[in-house]
Amino acid sequence: MACFTVPLVESVVVTAVEKAEEKRESNTAEQGKISTGKAMIPLSRKFKWLNGMLLGGSALLAFEHVWHGEVTPWFPFLTAMSDKADAMEMLHEISTVGVSMAALVTAAWFGICVAAEAILKRSADEAEKTTV
Repeated sequence: MACFTVPLVESVVVTAVEKAEEKRESNTAEQGKISTGKAMIPLSRKFKWLNGMLLGGSALLAFEHVWHGEVTPWFPFLTAMSDKADAMEMLHEISTVGVSMAALVTAAWFGICVAAEAILKRSADEAEKTTV
């Protein structure tokens, strides 16, 4: 019924963290502190990946809920909010399905970040071998 709200809220938090990280990275770059010589993916870009995954999933789920009539354009917007028993069922769904979906998307993002770093490291090692 409203399981898409948990990834949506996580996306809002990730957006705030992403903007703070972008600001920190730009300040660090201006001061000339980034000179490791290694190719790396900035953390702010990785947060953009997570944000895209969360927003995309939330948008698809919200569309599906609108399609099935569970979300309406008039107050109370969620049809489950009109009845107390349905509201309790909705809160249970949010706390179980919504949280597990957000956790699964975050775990998949973590796996993607690990794989991207491994690919980057492997290509850097191969480039180093060919230059030696």
